[in-house]
Amino acid sequence: MLKKTTLVVMAAGMGSRFGGLKQIEPVGPNGEVILDFSVYDAVKAGFDKVIFIIRKDIEKDFRDITKKRIENMVDVDYVFQDGNNLPKGFSLPEGRTKPWGTGHATYCVKDVVNTPFTLINADDYYGQSAYKLIHENLVNFDETCMVGYRLGNTITENGTVARGICEIENGILKSITEHTSLDKNSGVPLDTTVSMNFWGFMPNIFDDIENDFKEFLTNLNNPLKDEFYIPFVVDNMIKSKGTKVKVLETDEKWYGVTYREDLEDVVKAMQKKISGGFYDGI
Repeated sequence: MLKKTTLVVMAAGMGSRFGGLKQIEPVGPNGEVILDFSVYDAVKAGFDKVIFIIRKDIEKDFRDITKKRIENMVDVDYVFQDGNNLPKGFSLPEGRTKPWGTGHATYCVKDVVNTPFTLINADDYYGQSAYKLIHENLVNFDETCMVGYRLGNTITENGTVARGICEIENGILKSITEHTSLDKNSGVPLDTTVSMNFWGFMPNIFDDIENDFKEFLTNLNNPLKDEFYIPFVVDNMIKSKGTKVKVLETDEKWYGVTYREDLEDVVKAMQKKISGGFYDGI
């Protein structure tokens, strides 16, 4: 019997550069959002359950979208990313409204995920073959992994993007460095492998996340704005524990709505994939 696997979707982002709640912006001909395509791809690849990490204030709007198609595809659960959800002994700094980041989002599901899992962003389209790659790795190997994309396949003409620049040796991740303002003119070669927050983890990752989160909170430079990113945890696992992180390379093209101007291109791309038979019955 194959291992159970979970898709964890980070959907609590503010969408500030986009100018709205981009996670539920329609991109398909029947009102489909990127999440509809992502979950379809994940279920097709073999994932058994989906957990959405959301904010309490978007719960109604978000559930209105997911119950149309996603809840009919797969077992679904919801977890809130609450700024007050902190390790024992820590409290939310006065005046803090900004989310704590992707590392904290993942920390928030520690009590509900007990299977190998894949972590993704709600507003990124990753491509069907990428889900197949990571699912096969999760069920066959007890190891941390990530899908690596070519930078040139993950940029937009409408502004800069945040990506994790990867140093790789013999298919193993050696380090990952967050860059928050990349475009085609950044000076980084377009064939550079980058992280799109498409990770494969074992449940024991939560011990590392909690330990690193405690250290992060202890050493805050700006209590109102500092963010705790999941790549920080992975990089620390590599450097302090010698953890091997396999990089699963893909030539898939990313689509996303980082900026409102991106919408037209995403809509066209999804229509082309639907016409090509990729999403029959979605």
